[in-house]
Amino acid sequence: MRTYLCRVDELPDGAARGFDPRGASRDTMFVVRRGGDVRGWLDACPHVNGAPLAWRKDAYLSADGQSIVCYGHGAVFDIDTGFCTNGPCVGQSLTPVMVERDAAGALFISEPAINE
Repeated sequence: MRTYLCRVDELPDGAARGFDPRGASRDTMFVVRRGGDVRGWLDACPHVNGAPLAWRKDAYLSADGQSIVCYGHGAVFDIDTGFCTNGPCVGQSLTPVMVERDAAGALFISEPAINE
């Protein structure tokens, strides 16, 4: 089963947005857009099992928009790979979520792709 997230043009270039496809009453994953690239990640810091990354809604990126940041632990992650480059979980990675884009620009995920 595929779950609709949004249209790619609803996600500004250089921005991130959280989603709650499981109906967990909190964002359990997020998507980052950089130009034509869209990457999906579970909203869970590997430093503390399952700790959310953002300090407020959709605040997943560093001030310059070049990295993903866990505001609870200060960990810094590469947007393209999810690899932790600085902080308490160096060498660990975020869990990727496969995001599909259809010909009309709609973004979807497959439910099994977000099961932990």
